[in-house]
Amino acid sequence: MTTSLRKGENVALARGQATFSVGAVGFAVDVSALLLGPQGKVRSDDDLVFYNHPVQDGVGVSGMTVTADLMRIPPGVATVALVASVDPTQPGAVFTTAPRLTVTQPGSEARDFMAPTFTAGETVIVLGELYRRDGGWKVRAVGQGYASGLAGLATDYGVDIDPGPATAPSGAVVVVPVQARSTPSAASVNLTKVEKQAPALLVPARQAGQALVDKGIAGSRAAVYLVLDHDWQMEELYESFAVQSFAERVLALSANLDDDGTVPVIFSSGREPFLEEIRLDNYRGRIGQLHTQVDWGSGDVVHAMRKVVTHYQESGASDPAFAIVQVGDEPWDKSEVRSLLQNTATLGMFWLFVGFGRGKLAFYKNLNASASARFTNVAFYDASKNPGSVPGDRFYNALVDAFGTWMRTQ
Repeated sequence: MTTSLRKGENVALARGQATFSVGAVGFAVDVSALLLGPQGKVRSDDDLVFYNHPVQDGVGVSGMTVTADLMRIPPGVATVALVASVDPTQPGAVFTTAPRLTVTQPGSEARDFMAPTFTAGETVIVLGELYRRDGGWKVRAVGQGYASGLAGLATDYGVDIDPGPATAPSGAVVVVPVQARSTPSAASVNLTKVEKQAPALLVPARQAGQALVDKGIAGSRAAVYLVLDHDWQMEELYESFAVQSFAERVLALSANLDDDGTVPVIFSSGREPFLEEIRLDNYRGRIGQLHTQVDWGSGDVVHAMRKVVTHYQESGASDPAFAIVQVGDEPWDKSEVRSLLQNTATLGMFWLFVGFGRGKLAFYKNLNASASARFTNVAFYDASKNPGSVPGDRFYNALVDAFGTWMRTQ
């Protein structure tokens, strides 16, 4: 019996060996695996496993199959990315229907995953990720396509591309990994920088830019902040990659508004909010890496909001602040939230509460329900239980709608 996984879903694996089989039709497909350290980059030249280097640290590639001996993968490997690629020189060789990934283990039910249809000329797909969690291993259905081909994969994972010798097998693409390296700095963030550092975010960055154009604030600058609810009811949404996906969309928006390619991230979990950052050069799996360092809380969002205010004031920024606050339930101290919103109205700070999760959100929905007590620097967007299912253009138009109106008054 086989059970299907949806994009973002994960399943725990038993100890021992796991087999990942890739099925594709229509044209030649190369299968490879990338062994990644905790920062999501290859550790050395040997961390790409492919037809020309078929075995490394318990991971092997043979034809359309990747095998992983989970007991032999060394502690320095946090994730194994499972990749399918096509030769872009083949006429019409782009993914429309993704290959099927089937996961099997002796004595366990098989799992398979087929990503949604691709439409942007993708030639490389990360089908899944094998990753460590709580002393064991899980596999997540990813389905991340790259229209920028192997160059996009290279930038995200720290590998270099070589055109390959003339004697390379027909349809093969040669990839040569290199030591992970720092990303060169740039004077300002623009979509060229996104294309170079985070090519998988290029499409959402363009969608976000179009939304800013539609609101009449293209070229405006703002310091973008992201607050994430770390209430225990959000655990499933962290595990399913929904929060990571949401953070990536915010980062793509920030690339159009901010000048450093960095979004401060504050986890709303208690009286000592956890502050870190997500960047164009480290965003892959970043939320999963960070949130495991934070205890589960209970709707204490006001302390995280105060952390945003303090960081913004201490930064000395002259541009307005756009604070995107993801909420999954009602705050436990509503009067404190209202007071903070009132006190920041003159500080050049705009607050957008984005609701998704299982809790009640009536407080945020009704913040501006009273005509006599409206907050001019506050808005709410209900992103549904799964914001990743909202099309990009609609998502960004909702995200910047009220912010754009407010920006034109600044």
